[in-house]
Amino acid sequence: MTEASHTEPDRVLKSGEKIQLTDPKGRMHTIVLAAGELFHTHKGLIEHDAIIGRTEGIIVSNTGGIDFQVFRPRYEDFVLSMPRGAAVVYPKDSGLIVTLGDIFPGATVVEAGVGSGALSMALLRAVGPTGTLHSFELREEFATIAAGNIADFFNGRPDNWSVSVGDLSDELPQAHAPGSVDRVVLDMLTPWNTLDAVSRALAPGGVVIAYVATVPQLSRFVEALRATENFSEPESMEAMVRGWHVDGLAVRPDHRMIAHTGFLVMSRRMAPGVAPLEKKKRPQGAPASTEDVDAWTKPEVTDEAVGARVAQGKKLRRVMREAGKRLNQELPTSESNTQESNTEVSDTQESDTTGSKEDQ
Repeated sequence: MTEASHTEPDRVLKSGEKIQLTDPKGRMHTIVLAAGELFHTHKGLIEHDAIIGRTEGIIVSNTGGIDFQVFRPRYEDFVLSMPRGAAVVYPKDSGLIVTLGDIFPGATVVEAGVGSGALSMALLRAVGPTGTLHSFELREEFATIAAGNIADFFNGRPDNWSVSVGDLSDELPQAHAPGSVDRVVLDMLTPWNTLDAVSRALAPGGVVIAYVATVPQLSRFVEALRATENFSEPESMEAMVRGWHVDGLAVRPDHRMIAHTGFLVMSRRMAPGVAPLEKKKRPQGAPASTEDVDAWTKPEVTDEAVGARVAQGKKLRRVMREAGKRLNQELPTSESNTQESNTEVSDTQESDTTGSKEDQ
């Protein structure tokens, strides 16, 4: 067990640590250091012993004469190379969730939809060792994958993190007293179904923030927030990140960018019995027809309907084995004999990470 606080790491790289190797073309390889092991590339080998005991920022060469930079992975690097059972919340969105959701040290935070654990890591860093994060997940497989990734990231399972398998609407009232939660983060298909439980759990002034993928989800959640009359006027947005190519006087935007990944909706809990200020609206035309409203709200929301990629079958079982593999390798033989022995976590992580459907 460990505290979920990333203090400055020791400068010396040790066996059991994850490192990132970057070649001259910007290709990244994330590996786990192990004494006596070799890292295989298609153009040569690198001895782990040539890295262990040295510091970050060095250059090592493989047997083919190709140089590699050596660094510990950043949060973004870890998230984009870790085993995934479900689509991850991209760093550009998790950064906004932490900042605009005002996730502060010492906060009591509830998260619904743990997925592969990417957002949970950012939330745990933000609340610090004095705060708590309680994650809820419908699928036990995803909870297992997230637990492995989180333990891997923090070098042990954080003491201030707990995960419950079940429906947030049913489990939240049992786990947290009314008005005892500071922030609620929803990353799920139908967040509007949880608002009764979220309203009771949030303290006055508390923030609910939802991450949704499609326009219909965005519309339904915003309208559901307004209908409760328990929340301030929702704020909605999306973030797009565009890198730039800079080489002397050749300065231009990159041809590819991380564009739409999801929408963020934020609102604050009003005091009990206090209705929010009604937003002034311009006069509109004729109201929507019943047929249009039904088409917008009635179809079932599923992973397939919103285009989410979710690991299934054999791939899901493989991801469950790989999550937290670095820590499992350090267990006694009797506890780790079912774990894979390969110390490499991810063969190739391209440095040009785009918001394509493949990544999501």
